[in-house]
Amino acid sequence: MSAVPGRSTQLSPNQLQKQEQIVEAARKVLAREGLGGCTVRAIAEAGPLTKSAIHYYFADIDVLIDRAMAAHINTFAADLRTVADKHSDPRKRLFAVTEAYLAEFADHPRGAFLWFEYWIAAGRAQHPQAIDAMLTSITELLVELLVPLDVDDPRARARSLLSYLLGAVVQQRVRPRSSASLRGDIEALCFAGYR
Repeated sequence: MSAVPGRSTQLSPNQLQKQEQIVEAARKVLAREGLGGCTVRAIAEAGPLTKSAIHYYFADIDVLIDRAMAAHINTFAADLRTVADKHSDPRKRLFAVTEAYLAEFADHPRGAFLWFEYWIAAGRAQHPQAIDAMLTSITELLVELLVPLDVDDPRARARSLLSYLLGAVVQQRVRPRSSASLRGDIEALCFAGYR
């Protein structure tokens, strides 16, 4: 069991459940209000626990926001894995996942704003570890998708593909392109020099 930051006691299963309820309430607030609206008061209003309970379990709101954002990315990565599992052909699997990635942000533009807002805030606060964990999670999924395709240096291609996808999320808001056009970019990026 983990200790509450700043506390010397271990958490019971009931306390761990309450902590997770707080994280889930913070996720809802972040999705609805963004980073600026994610206050202890808003989290208390969105969940079953009081402001004092939130302060007990999370002495630092930034730790709570990091946990809530990590929960968002874990859910997103799990959803992308579910998409991948629907396809047996490795190439179709890759394109289904990249299309699902881009569709998520097209369908929920606030999600893209939240991610970038969070990354900027974490960068300014000089705690890039949370951002690195998010990027690593998606990069590892992309590596898994690229390895069966026998491309050279799947890890480097996965990093490049993630950078492309992040940029495409922004560009799609300004200058939308068709899925076929984006797929052509992804093919060139992933399969240049394909064996």
